[in-house]
Amino acid sequence: MKKQACSKVLVLICFLFLFVTIEAQSCNPSGKVKGIKPPPGQCNTENDSDCCKEGKYYTTYTCSPPVSSQTKATLTLNSFEAGGDGGGPSECDNQYHSDDDPVVALSTGWFNHKKRCLQYINIYGNGKSVRAKVVDECDSTMGCDSDHDYQPPCDNNIVDASKAVWKALGVPQDQWGGMDIYWSDADD
Repeated sequence: MKKQACSKVLVLICFLFLFVTIEAQSCNPSGKVKGIKPPPGQCNTENDSDCCKEGKYYTTYTCSPPVSSQTKATLTLNSFEAGGDGGGPSECDNQYHSDDDPVVALSTGWFNHKKRCLQYINIYGNGKSVRAKVVDECDSTMGCDSDHDYQPPCDNNIVDASKAVWKALGVPQDQWGGMDIYWSDADD
């Protein structure tokens, strides 16, 4: 009987170690992109967007941190309208979206090869929450070219949100641009 109890404890310890190891896995950089100087007028700096700097190297990621019921992220500001700093139409539906609609772009790993396209996520921040539709990818694998509006690659933990999301979270407009939040997939 004592031997059986010891075996159960050992199995439990192994399970807990495996669980902690899996949860502690991180998303490591996958490479770098070398910045080039954008042609005049080719990098839209609306919403305080950065433009690539010539010769600077920017980290790229093919992954994002694991998704949970409270996935930590950085909320950034993006325009999904034609002519906005988001560049071209959204990847999920090849459409532009009004900044008055709660829509987001997710970092490459979370975008997951379009598996979250047109799905909803819940965003929690500033003591409030908002439900937003995923319409685009915030590319973490490439940047500093015309396809990416000569902007650097996104970090691997970005929820790039329309003005409507920021308004719904009650964040004063002079504080829009970068905020720690957490998010989860919405139950439909």
